[in-house]
Amino acid sequence: MSRIAFVNGRYVRHAEAAIHIEDRGYQFADGVYEVCEIWHGHLVDERRHLDRLERSLNELSIRMPMGRAALSQVLHEVVRRNKVRDGLVYMQVTRGVSRRDHVFPPATVQPALVVTARSSQPAAAAALAEKGVSVISVPENRWERVDIKTVGLLPNVLAKQKAKEAGAKEAWFVDRDGLVTEGGSTNAWIVTKDNCLVTRPAVSGILKGITRQVVLDMIERNGLTFEERAFSLEEAKQAKEAFMTAATTVVMPVVRIDGQSVGNGHPGELTRELRRMFHATAEVSAV
Repeated sequence: MSRIAFVNGRYVRHAEAAIHIEDRGYQFADGVYEVCEIWHGHLVDERRHLDRLERSLNELSIRMPMGRAALSQVLHEVVRRNKVRDGLVYMQVTRGVSRRDHVFPPATVQPALVVTARSSQPAAAAALAEKGVSVISVPENRWERVDIKTVGLLPNVLAKQKAKEAGAKEAWFVDRDGLVTEGGSTNAWIVTKDNCLVTRPAVSGILKGITRQVVLDMIERNGLTFEERAFSLEEAKQAKEAFMTAATTVVMPVVRIDGQSVGNGHPGELTRELRRMFHATAEVSAV
């Protein structure tokens, strides 16, 4: 079956989908994106992802490409046309197509919208979670506005490639004070030896992850001990458990950091339980 993409008002074959060479996302990374999980034919936390999309666009003074209800319809239609039951739907909005110039184009230029969807392998992800993954640490070298989910991801790309070359799944950025900010595409968490869950505040230096927020909801509903604070790389290595969260990984156990085992070197019970509870807590909407 041919994959289908939505590009600026048209549903087209994925293999033939294209944007103009002067799209500002291509030339300046002048755009934002969101990724929603598709779980058993349902979009996960669509409302929160669209909320964050609108915030990112507002921070960059980019208009929504269409009304929110219409955008939701496009997301669901792309998932339906691609017959994705489990996977991801990706949406990207740029400032649009205009003659290359650093300043904003005229207000008449329409923001550009691309939506794609692809299937994933839940069994493979579950098997990975049973084993846990490794992360490496890298120096924080990104711009200060990582709270905006822009397509300007080159530092993240380089960090993820470095992790891959080291045989790891993710790279955790570490700031000048030796404190973990977040991963290349995930939020970072630890569990202390007295079972306290810890993650960095989503005020500055990290993206306010949607999956992160669902975990916070689970923590509140289940009366778990929690501290929203920064933690050092050394504290993470000495933690009882560690994990990362994102729409692409849900709750994924971290069992090694820079080659050093976390806890007993196996996924922790609290992390495993959070992963089991996740979809019962998240908002899901049928396609």
